[in-house]
Amino acid sequence: MRAPAPALGRAASALRLLPRGRRADALLAAACFAVLTVVALIATQALHRGTMVFYGWALLAVACGALVFRRSRPRTVAVVTFVACAVYYPVTEPDGPIIMTFVIALYTAAAQGHLATASGLAAVAMGATLYGNDSDNINHLADAATFLLAGWFVAVIAIGGLARNRRAYLREAERRVAAAERSREEEARRRASEERLRIARELHDALGHNISLIHVQATAALHVLEREPGRAGDALTAIKDASKDSLRELRATLGVLRQVDEPAGPGLGRLGELVAGSTAAGLTVRTETEGAPRPLPPDTDHAAYRIVQEALTNVTRHSGAASAVVRVRYGDDDVTVTVEDDGGGAPAPAPAGTGTGSGIRGMRDRAEALGGTLDAAPRPGGGFTVRATLPA
Repeated sequence: MRAPAPALGRAASALRLLPRGRRADALLAAACFAVLTVVALIATQALHRGTMVFYGWALLAVACGALVFRRSRPRTVAVVTFVACAVYYPVTEPDGPIIMTFVIALYTAAAQGHLATASGLAAVAMGATLYGNDSDNINHLADAATFLLAGWFVAVIAIGGLARNRRAYLREAERRVAAAERSREEEARRRASEERLRIARELHDALGHNISLIHVQATAALHVLEREPGRAGDALTAIKDASKDSLRELRATLGVLRQVDEPAGPGLGRLGELVAGSTAAGLTVRTETEGAPRPLPPDTDHAAYRIVQEALTNVTRHSGAASAVVRVRYGDDDVTVTVEDDGGGAPAPAPAGTGTGSGIRGMRDRAEALGGTLDAAPRPGGGFTVRATLPA
């Protein structure tokens, strides 16, 4: 049965309150000294030896005190505890479990990555133990057998090595998680930036085209309102249609923002409506198709429509042209849309031929985003040409 979440939370909080670092090592050293002191007092009373000699207590204090520095100086602590044990057992009575300090030091050295030092000291300790037991026939480790002691040494070194490997694994896992989190954040920012740019292009192309037509028709209506009221009515009708298209485009864009299942956007199937709107603005537009029309990928179809729309917007607003040609050529694995104007109208203050406006830059971004190309340049005989080739 799993522990309830509140109980797990309380357990985690309790673990976080436990001492760590040097403070924990100091408490460990004090606990070891307390245990060894109690054992020494009990042993001396049981053997009726009075009390242990003063240098025995000094060796206990040195061995236990060294544990305070076991994390910062693991090899030094291992050597100090080894020497303390090596001196303690031959010269003091009664024997005690001071070797526990050496065992703790071995584990710490192995856990800190000093396996060679820990293994070497363990081997020396085993050799010294065997020599001492064989030389005077006294087992200075009380009831601890020699081979059991060897097993302890091997076990603590192995456990220390496993602990080090586990900490290294956890550090690497944390590093990878942090790197993945940074990558996700960077990817999210990149996607958000691309989405903002895409929405900006959509709004610029959709609303810019229709508002330009509304501006042209409103200007024409004001000029002919008194002299030719009938033509003013045609202009107002064109304004009504253009504003309706603008609202439709705006609703589609907002629908995408709201994550509503809207179509990907208008495509070349609505090219007739686009040409009709430009014609209503006073621009004579002719369409030509080369090759067999076929369904295009949604992104390609939408990009081709937007490029034609932006090109016609530039013709209407800037070029002063009286006519334009929209040509769609279907290739085997691509589609090419071309918009050419005659540039025969009145000069404009910001000609489309500069090639540096945001409209041309937006068209080029659309084409390149799909792996296509876009060329925009003046025609040798006058006028301007926009040609985009998109993979299909």
